[in-house]
This record gives sequence, structure tokens and C-alpha cells, in this order.
Amino acid sequence: MPNTDKYIGKLLDDRYEILEVIGEGGMAVVYKALCHRLNRYVAVKIMRDDMAADDEFRQRFCAESHAVAMLSHPNIVAVYDVSHNDTMEYIVMELVDGITLRQYMDKRGAVPWREALHFTKQMAKALSHAHERGIIHRDIKPQNIMLLKDGTIKIGDFGIAALENEMHEENGQAIGSIHYIAPEQARGELPDARSDIYSLGVVMYEMLTGKKPYEGDSIGEIAVKHMNAEAVMPRDIVPDIPEELEAITMKAMCADLGSRYQSANELLQALEDFTQAQLKAEEAPEEEPVPPVVPVRSVSELSKKNYQLRRRRAHRVAFASGALGALVLSIALFVFLWDFWLSDVFSPAERIDLPNFVGSNYQNIVSNAELASLYRFNVVYVIDTDTESGLVLGQNPDPGRSMMITPDGIQVELSVSTGMVFNPVPDVINMDYREACNLLQQAGFLVDIENAMSDTVPKDYVISTSPIANEQLSSGSTVYVTVSTGSSVAYVQMPNLIGLSEEAAISKLESCGLSFGSADYVRSDLNAGTVIGQSIDAFTEIEEHSKIHLRVSSGPES
Repeated sequence: MPNTDKYIGKLLDDRYEILEVIGEGGMAVVYKALCHRLNRYVAVKIMRDDMAADDEFRQRFCAESHAVAMLSHPNIVAVYDVSHNDTMEYIVMELVDGITLRQYMDKRGAVPWREALHFTKQMAKALSHAHERGIIHRDIKPQNIMLLKDGTIKIGDFGIAALENEMHEENGQAIGSIHYIAPEQARGELPDARSDIYSLGVVMYEMLTGKKPYEGDSIGEIAVKHMNAEAVMPRDIVPDIPEELEAITMKAMCADLGSRYQSANELLQALEDFTQAQLKAEEAPEEEPVPPVVPVRSVSELSKKNYQLRRRRAHRVAFASGALGALVLSIALFVFLWDFWLSDVFSPAERIDLPNFVGSNYQNIVSNAELASLYRFNVVYVIDTDTESGLVLGQNPDPGRSMMITPDGIQVELSVSTGMVFNPVPDVINMDYREACNLLQQAGFLVDIENAMSDTVPKDYVISTSPIANEQLSSGSTVYVTVSTGSSVAYVQMPNLIGLSEEAAISKLESCGLSFGSADYVRSDLNAGTVIGQSIDAFTEIEEHSKIHLRVSSGPES
């Protein structure tokens, strides 16, 4: 087992002083660190040695990290820096002072619906920002959602957490994400923005009810429930949840892709409309109470004789009414028992031996008019990549069992194979290999990178792929990517850009044979537009055309 404390006290890249361990996972260790350049505390996630030894995993980790670094939103944990060399991989992130939503729900149980609404709107805004930039989280769950003391929500580990779950799955370990996985992901299909919306819907459900919608004894059982089962309605668990919020939750976690919210913005709009409707209802004046009705007394009282006569007459009417009511009730009860029980007892029941549906095509079965008149089929989809899609793998009750024919039809449950899912290979030729890796991974493929010299394709850009673009390939297969190392490797000295304007710094980079990558704008006492940090230290020898990321002042706090 790797020594998780070996980095404490060290200074990474002459900038990040590692102070203490604040979190551990199967893929990486998270440390609290002090950035000496900007004099602030940050979180540094360092990949474990055994994971860093896997070149393919390192490349995917690097590609995901660079993609997430493009995000900038108050409800997303910011990625400040990404560093990789021959010995280690790490990313530098915002240090969040708070707890996970998982810890909060474990302590509190069901969250009041107004609070859950407040949290959900923030998560929807974060997903909207990421999805608009082509980044899908793929692993939304309470463990990856941070809750600050002021009620602010921050989603972390975009893309990164999904890699760790893959590592757990390959090792045969159970993962918590299965409780929040979208049905299309469970079937091995390509996830998209709607997959994140489904997972967020499950988080909403758990916040409102204090319970997960689907439980089971194994990962497979829970995955199948996501694809086929119907969750208990939230109001059946917590009755004071508003009906409109319940409907929004169930639509977000709808198993059918077409019936689900199609974007995070659409979900956010539904939440905002519900909020406005609630505010109007609370501001509406209450109706004036209706005064109680006061009975009117008779002007004169009955004589004793008239009172006795009326009383005897009332007894006779009550007896006759009771006898008639008892007769009607007896007739109705007999008719009910005859329809639902006695007719079956005194009439011979027609029975039939259940045929064997195993091995048949499900569509052929349900489209057969004769079978449709006798049976009512319930389908349960099973992930089986070794069996053709649509074939019946099992049935309940078993074949040959004698079943009584009923007007409603004989109930039969069929287990149907999902088969192998195929997707086209994206065209990534002449694309930066980091972007190419990200695109291929989002399409559901593994990536294996090979390097080759090229006089025509620039360094770090894709020369070719195998299989070629648009060729159909099963999900989870490996795409081999050939990346150009350029015609020859040249090194240049990194200039000192600190104190220059952003425009001057970019011009100086280009004059030195380097490329401008991106700029991260932060508050400082220096004038807006002044460079206060650079991703590579000055006077370091680096490869020509390397991308340099700048940290630029956005001016002092107003």
C-alpha cells in the first residue's frame, strides 16, 4: 500500500507546500496545501503511485482535468492548475470549507422541501454551465456535492469521479454510484447531459424522502430496477411534499429518455416556475372565514300527545327503511361474490400449460395476436453482451406450468437481453490529443495512445485512429490513437511574464515559440489585466510550442 504521507512537507513545482491529508480514495489522495505564489490555501489531488503507473489511466486523468479546468461557476469546485510529469500526476483545486451532501443527509435524514429546492436549483445551474461547454459529469451523487455553511452548493470532480468508479468496477468492487446511475448508463449506452439530469433527479428524491428510490442485494439488481422498476411516489413517504415538486422530481428521474427533461435549463425553468407559483400562493390574501350556522328554534313546542304519535311513526319508518336497506345490501353482496368468487367456484376453470418463451425474440412474442389475447407480458431488461439484443433469457413462471386463464390475461415476466451496444468512432483527426481523448471517452471508448513523428501534423495532434472514424465499435472497446511528436523536439526557455499585461505576455510567449493556453482571472491588489502567475516557472527549459496558462489580476475587491 502506498505511503499517503510521503508528500507532506514537500514543495511541488516550487509553489504548492503540502500540509496535511484531507481525503483519500482508491484513485488519489487529497491534501491541503499552501500556494506560495498567491498566498492561499488550496486542495491538491495527487494520483496514487499504482494508478500513475498505468499510462492509459494517466492520459485519461490528464485529459479530464484539462477539460474541467475550463469551467468557471460559483456552484462548481474550481480547478486552478493541472500538472504532470514522469513521476506524478496532480490537480490543484479550490479548497472548500464544508461537508458533502451525503454527510448532511446521513445526519439529518429527509431534507425539508424548501431546502431541497434551494440545493437543487444550484445543482441545475452548475450542470447547465458544464453541459453548455460539452462537459458531462457522469457521476452525480451526494458524495460529489459539497455543502458550505451558508447553504451554497458546489459540485466537484467533473469527469474525474467517473474514472475512479471505473477502476472500482474493474476490480470487482461495489460502488455507491449504482444508486444514482441513469438507465442508459446501466445498459452500457453512451451517457449525455440527460444522464446527469436523471442522477440529479435521484438526488432530489433522496433529499425529499430520506430514502434512495431503488435498493437491492447486488449492483446488477439495482441497475435492473433503474431500467424497469417504478419508484414509490415521494408523497407516499413524506405527504407534505408539494405535488408540483413531486412531479418535477419524477420527470427528472424518468427512465425513458424522451420523457425526461432534455436539458438542465429545462429542469431549472420548471423549478423556477414552481418557486414563483409558491410565492404567489403565499402572498395571496386568506379567504374570510364563513360564520357558523345557528339553528332556528321552533316558535311553539309540540304537545305531549303529538310528540308520542310522531315518535311511534318515526320508529315504524326507521324499521321499514332498515329492512329494505338490509335486503338491498344482501342482494348487492351476493352479486359481488358471484362475479368475483362464486362463479369461479361453481364453474369449471379453463387451464393451459405455459409455453417456453426462452430463446425467442421478444418483439415476435408481443406482436403475436394469439399470445397477446392470453398473456400479459412484463419485461425486465438484463445486461448481457454475449446474447443478441431482444432475446428472452428467462421467464417467470417457468415453462410447462399449468395456469388458469383469466379475463385479465396470464401474467408472465420475461427477462430480455440488451445485447451489445455499438457506437460510431468520432472523427478526431488533426485534433489536439487531449480534446480527442475526452471526446472518445465521452463516446464510451477506452483510449490507447501511440506516438509517432510527423512532418505534416503538428506536435500533440492526432495523426490517425484505429478503427477509423465512423466505424461502428462496441461500447468499452479500445480506440488506438496515433499522436504526432512533431518532426523534431526543440526546447526553449520559459520567459518571465509576471508584471506584464495579458496582451504583452501573450505576445512574448509567441515570440519565444510558445503557445497561450488560457487565463484564470482572480482578484488582487494589482491593476486589472496584470499577469500575476504562470503555469511554468520562468527560465525553465520546456518543449517548443507548449501551451502556457496564465493567472491574471481582475483588479482589487470593490
